[in-house]
Amino acid sequence: MIFGIDRLLEERALQKRLMGRRLALLAHPASVTKSLAHSMDALFAAGLPLAAAFGPQHGLRGDKQDNMVESPDFTDPLHGIPVFSLYGEVRRPTDAMMQAFDVLLVDLQDLGCRVYTFATTLAYVLEAAAKHGKEVWVLDRPNPAGRPVEGSLLEPGWESFVGAGPLPMRHGMTLGELARWFIARGRLDLKCEVVAMQGWEPGAAPGFGWPLGERPWVNPSPNAPNLWMARCYPGTVMLEGTTLSEGRGTTRPLELFGAPDLVPAALLARMKALAPRWLEGCRLRPCWFEPTFHKHAGKLCAGVQLHVEGPAYEHEAFHPWRLMALAFKALRALRPDYPLWRDFAYEYEQGRLAIDVINGGERLRRWVDDPAAKPADLDALARPQEQAWLVEREPYLIYN
Repeated sequence: MIFGIDRLLEERALQKRLMGRRLALLAHPASVTKSLAHSMDALFAAGLPLAAAFGPQHGLRGDKQDNMVESPDFTDPLHGIPVFSLYGEVRRPTDAMMQAFDVLLVDLQDLGCRVYTFATTLAYVLEAAAKHGKEVWVLDRPNPAGRPVEGSLLEPGWESFVGAGPLPMRHGMTLGELARWFIARGRLDLKCEVVAMQGWEPGAAPGFGWPLGERPWVNPSPNAPNLWMARCYPGTVMLEGTTLSEGRGTTRPLELFGAPDLVPAALLARMKALAPRWLEGCRLRPCWFEPTFHKHAGKLCAGVQLHVEGPAYEHEAFHPWRLMALAFKALRALRPDYPLWRDFAYEYEQGRLAIDVINGGERLRRWVDDPAAKPADLDALARPQEQAWLVEREPYLIYN
């Protein structure tokens, strides 16, 4: 298969349309070609010099480890162009930044989850481009989580840097398709071209969204080390709003969870008793780990690892958002007074619990904390919204 950046580098007809125009690139460390050259370097080598570049969360070339660790503006030492940070003093491009180019090339590897901030950055640059009369080209890449949809829609008034609009947690779209949705929803007046992939088959095994065996995985963020993390992330990202470790500081971040005082066998038994179908599509294994940094650093944690590799993985049956919600529900049932929800500033949101910011509303937390609420109640909330999203996204899909 061919990614958008590789099509641009190979097709002279596309390149000719950009000749003589001031170009900028929005990219990160996983913005690489099929030969693993960084997109910035490849564009210069192809005779498409950039006037400027932008870096999202975690930076253009380097890796900032955690949330709310900002990147500064700088001058690229190799090409001598300004690199503007969209995760530093600002998260939206300023008027001055927008004057540096005519066409913005967006080449970001996404994970297909509403909380992953590259989707929000895309929405912000589209809005700025419409305001300033700039053109945007999205050089499309796969959604490694594939087409499945899961999670309730973000509620009005809960928009944030981890929620740019009423999307479900796992939206099942590429960034190119999301760009079309953002433009239509916001009624944005701008020229936006999606340089589509060729040969992407999101339903095909074994990758189910990622061309496993064809393209190497490059971390789009420091704690996204492999395809398995991308599959788990629409559920395990909720751990960031809890006191449980999500495995940061281990070699398998966001594929496992735990705490020093957790009892995995009891937790798994209660999860199975509450909603056995929500455990399908993967293997759950009791495990022990010691984070080297972040939550519970230096302490032995007991927990659970989600295995979504190998023959046990069933793409359509795996529901990570429900699975992790069930883990919280089971823990609350076993230990009603457990200090589960972490109270801190999450992605610059003050005065709101992080778990609510992540979920785009209070409904999931209230369901977990209500001893009378059943798994069927969460299903009754989420399923109609998931079905509605399948219908809403349909006009903006590019790939079968």
